[in-house]
Amino acid sequence: MVASKPSDIPDFQAPPSVLIVDDSVVARAVMARAIDGSGRFVVAGAVPDAQAALAFLARHRVDVILLDIEMPGTDGLTALPDLIAAAQGARVLIVSSACTDGAVASVQALALGAADTLVKPEVGSFAGRFADQLNERLARLVEVDEVVAPRTPAAAIVPGNDYDIVAIGASTGGIHALSQLLRAIPADFRLPILITQHLPESFMPYFAAQVAVLANRPCEVAEDRARIRAGRILIAPGRAHMRCVRMGDDVAIRLSTSASASGCLPSVDPMLEAVAEAYGPRALGVVLSGMGRDGAIGARALSAAGGSLVVQDRASSVGWGMPGAVVSGGIADAILPPDEIGQLIARRRRPAC
Repeated sequence: MVASKPSDIPDFQAPPSVLIVDDSVVARAVMARAIDGSGRFVVAGAVPDAQAALAFLARHRVDVILLDIEMPGTDGLTALPDLIAAAQGARVLIVSSACTDGAVASVQALALGAADTLVKPEVGSFAGRFADQLNERLARLVEVDEVVAPRTPAAAIVPGNDYDIVAIGASTGGIHALSQLLRAIPADFRLPILITQHLPESFMPYFAAQVAVLANRPCEVAEDRARIRAGRILIAPGRAHMRCVRMGDDVAIRLSTSASASGCLPSVDPMLEAVAEAYGPRALGVVLSGMGRDGAIGARALSAAGGSLVVQDRASSVGWGMPGAVVSGGIADAILPPDEIGQLIARRRRPAC
């Protein structure tokens, strides 16, 4: 007979596990030492290439994968989709010297499904801040978002309003979600789309170019006083919030650097608040994957103005903090994976005049 466990003894919870994938023996050793030294995570394995990583993942579950890009054989970007599929929910942090500010590789990795990127220093420069930065990123990726469960289990309530604009906010995991969403919208979709994605300013030109390809329509980094036009996408610059104001029959962008409740720059809240004021019930707001609560305040303003709100579901989100905050506020009209959000947007479009 097995004795029952006393109720006052807590369940043991193992620390989050990490798989290191890097062809450099020195880099693997330094990262393993930094992770073990934190006492917050455990290194489950360290392998030199993508094939060894796939073989490891076939036998073991991990919470986070640290992946280099420049490796012999299959490079990290090429291997990324297969690693994500084999990882069974593990989040991928790209740690590579190719991921400097504004680097094409960084945005490509995020679009392919990586949760975050971190610049790997030269072999002789691993000391100092790198260990702290690595553990900070790991902590961010494994944090648990505390949110109330959806008010309608696994359901999506299709918004009833037509609309004149789509405003999308996202953070960690949002670029991959955004790529899935945009691919589901047909090329003849004519309504303007505004996007606030948490990214440094140096990333924005390449991000805008990539969005234009994904969406098959013009996309630009927003400039102050630019007019919002049909069939075009504007993204918030990394240095300012993107708001909009009515100017006669037109609506124009106004950039702002004022403090936001979330502390983010750019922040999703000012965009949604401004869209609520300018478009009211004729606006559709979308909140994709992201940690924290940015967008919750703006979403409430949009809901109060009669607009519709769609959020990414928890299962497909890298971080459900942002969409979960909207759901916990009881104002989400639909909870869907990104491709189905794109399909919903396409179905609800207002015929172009």
